[in-house]
Amino acid sequence: MSFSYAKCFDPNGARHGIPTFPWRCAPDGYATLRQLRARGLRPGGQPIAAQVLRPRYRRGPLVAYLYRIDQAKPVRPMTPAKRAALAKANTARRTCPQCGTDAGYVIPASLGVCVPCAFPDDEQRAA
Repeated sequence: MSFSYAKCFDPNGARHGIPTFPWRCAPDGYATLRQLRARGLRPGGQPIAAQVLRPRYRRGPLVAYLYRIDQAKPVRPMTPAKRAALAKANTARRTCPQCGTDAGYVIPASLGVCVPCAFPDDEQRAA
């Protein structure tokens, strides 16, 4: 057992306060937020049940919090109002504020406008 593995293995929670396991060694019955979402579940207000640590050199460890699958609740269904609001928000992110056209992609925040408006000289050179 390596030193880093031993630091991350605390199934009783004596060292870290909650049960802690090494990366990819979590017991059955626990899942991360992404794993719960992939199963169509959400934590549903339950506290963090355990954590998984991945040691890194020169920095603190990566932490993934685990929730109990048996206490998870189903994801709330998308309502028509939420679906319409999400579609409106995504349309606003794709619309160029300078030329007002739908760019077909999310406009980069670094540019603030669509690529043809940000670099108008490149279109003239390509033609």
